[in-house]
This record gives sequence, structure tokens and C-alpha cells, in this order.
Amino acid sequence: MPKIIDGKAIAAEIRAQAAAETEALLRRGIAPGLAVVLAGDNPASRIYVTNKEKDCAKTGIRSEEYALPAETGEEELLALVRRLNRKKDVNGILVQLPLPDGLDERPVLSAISPEKDVDAFHPENVGRILIGNYVFAPCTPAGVMEMLRHEKIPVEGKNCVVIGRSNIVGKPMAALLLHANGTVTVCHSRTRDLRGICARADILVAAVGRPKFVTADMVKPGAVVIDVGMDRDENGKLCGDVDFAGVEPVASRITPVPGGVGPMTRAMLLKNTITAAKIQNGISEL
Repeated sequence: MPKIIDGKAIAAEIRAQAAAETEALLRRGIAPGLAVVLAGDNPASRIYVTNKEKDCAKTGIRSEEYALPAETGEEELLALVRRLNRKKDVNGILVQLPLPDGLDERPVLSAISPEKDVDAFHPENVGRILIGNYVFAPCTPAGVMEMLRHEKIPVEGKNCVVIGRSNIVGKPMAALLLHANGTVTVCHSRTRDLRGICARADILVAAVGRPKFVTADMVKPGAVVIDVGMDRDENGKLCGDVDFAGVEPVASRITPVPGGVGPMTRAMLLKNTITAAKIQNGISEL
């Protein structure tokens, strides 16, 4: 079994399934639609949105982009979200984060209809994830779980450590691992003996946002290492939160950056959008 987990290949399988489901919906007269709202000119956000639009085009999902200037006010943004909530041909709404300075993401995310919240950031969907009764899960943690399932990596009974406690990745990642019967520890900037805790993990998920933060001495021999980070090293080269060169010989399985979790995040967005379209049209099976 290859040591490197190929996120690109797994994502391609999910996209193929998404394309097949989209085709089946189109035969029923239903065209799945995703609205993406981009406020400001963050270069990384622009790349992400463009890639998401390309993924939609490949699978037949109709995408609408709403690009707003950085000086957009909260009321204007909220009015757009409410308008998209009412659009029957929009099944999923994604507001690209981070928002420009001065805009509070909380009321904006809370304004998205929970049934169209394909990022699963609405408080109602967050609560559903915590109690285990959810339809949508945030795309990055959902992508990680899909990778583990695809690679037949068991979670049940394993010691799982998540580095990072963000609302987007760390907290929902811990919840999904817990639902899979993992024993979960969440580490953060105030954690004592971080190195020791990580070194006992069977599955280590790095989502801390610091380049090459996880080093070989923090990894248990034979551990599965999932790198959620997307950083730049001292030379400006794309890298993850894991020192791949040092950790790869120690781990039993590891995700690369790029080509690991990143493609899975976008693939799960497609899956969530199709799920939303089916639910909103009363379809359980295609």
C-alpha cells in the first residue's frame, strides 16, 4: 500500500460520482446550483473561488459568483445572502472566508439558510454536527474523513490528536473523529506538553496554520499524519503544517501538500451541493 495518500485521485472519484448524480438530477429537470460570494480582493480567496468554479463546471453544477468590493457594508452583504436564500435555483450558498476587515462573519454565516449552508458553518448545522445528527459537515473535515474511509484507515479505538481548534477545521474535525469512535484530543496554543501528546497519536491531524510545525519527533512511528495546512516556507514555496521530508519516513501514511487535503475540500463542496439539491427537491435516491 502506498505511503502517500493521494488526495487528487480520491477527489477525482468523488467528482466523477458528483457528475453522475448531477446528470441524474438534470434528467429530472433539476439543475443543482451553487452561489459563491466573494467580498474583497484576497488573492488566496480568488484562487479558491476560481478552482471551485472549475470543479462545478467539470461536474455540471451551475455556479454563480457574486464578487463584491472590499468596502461592502454588512447590510449589503446580508441583503445579498437573504436574496440568495430566496432563489429557488440556488441550492447551496458559500460565503468565502476570510471577509474583509470590518466585516463580522458571524451574522453573515448565521443569515445563510441552514438547508443551503453547504459549508456547514451556520450555528444550527454546527449544533447538528456536535450531536451527530447532521446532513452537511464542513468540507475540509469531511474530506479528511472521506480519505480515511477510502484508504480503509480505522478510526475506532484509535488515539486521535487534532492540532488546532478553529471553527472551520479543528473543532468539527474533532467531532467527526469522535463520531467515528476515535479517542480525541484537541491541542492548541495553551496545550502543555504538545510534543508528547502528539507523539502518542495513532492519527495526527495538523491544522495549526504554521509552516512545517509538526516535526519527526512529534510523530509516533507508524502514525497516520493528515496535513490540513496550506502555508509558504522561508523560500516562498507551498508547504503544509507538517515537515514532510522529516515526518514521511516515520509515518505509516501521510498526506502531501499540495495534492492531499486541498482537493478533497473542494470535492466535498460538490457533494454537499448535490445533497442540498436532493433534499430541497424531496429526493432520497437517484
